[in-house]
Amino acid sequence: MSAPLRAGVIGLGWAGRQHMAAYDQIEGVELVALAGMETDQLEQLGDTYGAPLRFNDWQTLVSEAQLDVVSIATPTALHNPITVAALNAGIHVLCEKPMAENGDVAQQMVQAAKDNNRVLEVSFNHRRRGDVQALKALIDAGLLGEIYYAKAGWLRRAGIPGLGSWFTRVATAGGGPLMDIGVHMLDMALHLLGEPAVRAATAATYAEFGPRGRGGAQGGAGAKTGVSEGAFDVEDLSTAFLRLDGGGTLLLESSWAQWIPHDQCYVTLYGSEGGATIEWGGNPGSYYHRLHAWTEVQGVPAELQPNVGPDGGHTQCVIDFLAEVNSGEFDKYSGEEALSRARVVDACYASAEKGTEVSLG
Repeated sequence: MSAPLRAGVIGLGWAGRQHMAAYDQIEGVELVALAGMETDQLEQLGDTYGAPLRFNDWQTLVSEAQLDVVSIATPTALHNPITVAALNAGIHVLCEKPMAENGDVAQQMVQAAKDNNRVLEVSFNHRRRGDVQALKALIDAGLLGEIYYAKAGWLRRAGIPGLGSWFTRVATAGGGPLMDIGVHMLDMALHLLGEPAVRAATAATYAEFGPRGRGGAQGGAGAKTGVSEGAFDVEDLSTAFLRLDGGGTLLLESSWAQWIPHDQCYVTLYGSEGGATIEWGGNPGSYYHRLHAWTEVQGVPAELQPNVGPDGGHTQCVIDFLAEVNSGEFDKYSGEEALSRARVVDACYASAEKGTEVSLG
């Protein structure tokens, strides 16, 4: 039998820990190296997962750990330099979303994957949800017919992540909720629609809470957090109308803070033979999670409630990534799909800045 793949994780936050847990439970791979600047957490997590190699800087991990695969779960602006260095060192890369702070930077990552014949994958864990998989099966079976219009959104009443942190600066995050959570909904919608190309975007962005130190996760949308002036230069709400190849359209919205009763997430599809929606959100005490589809059976209106399997989450992202690595067909997995998401986000921000529709060519 071949030796297990040697894996590493760079980044010790929530996302990085999801990758660590996944590697720890999957056969055929061994988590051997971690990197992060928080020394106490590095030691604690290293002990928890039995990772013998621990580094305070990612450069040393890439050059000395002799890895086969690595997960990158750092601030967005670090995705490109770490990914390119790892790919140049012959390491396959699973990078957290968003892929990069803009499409041009993401393109460099794709090119590095191609130049080195390595796998580059981006972790879109929400498309591995059980409800998304169940709805995709309905769509692929033709029950909705031709889908011509879709709406998707992730709206928070109050949830700006780390006001004044790297999340709220263009230089380190690339953007606000469109880049952070909106890209999840964009990925889910395009995945369900069968990956149509986005031809044009008309978008608007707003920043009504963050610049005033409001909208943090604690205390509600209007609560003051004391964030210093100038520590928030991204949007806290975005909305976009996307024209798709084939004539379909997608309405996409995302917010970190908004005067709404509770958090709301949804993907709604309108087809020639039926419609469907996935919804989740609510307050902690009244959380809801629904999948419904509507069609017609022998002329009679019918509502479908498909069986929904468990969510795959980050574990399934890692499983899929390792399957790509083990396939040996590295040229099929160079990050092109994630790059297309980055280009759409770029077009949305450009449209918001110019106040006009922007073509993606």
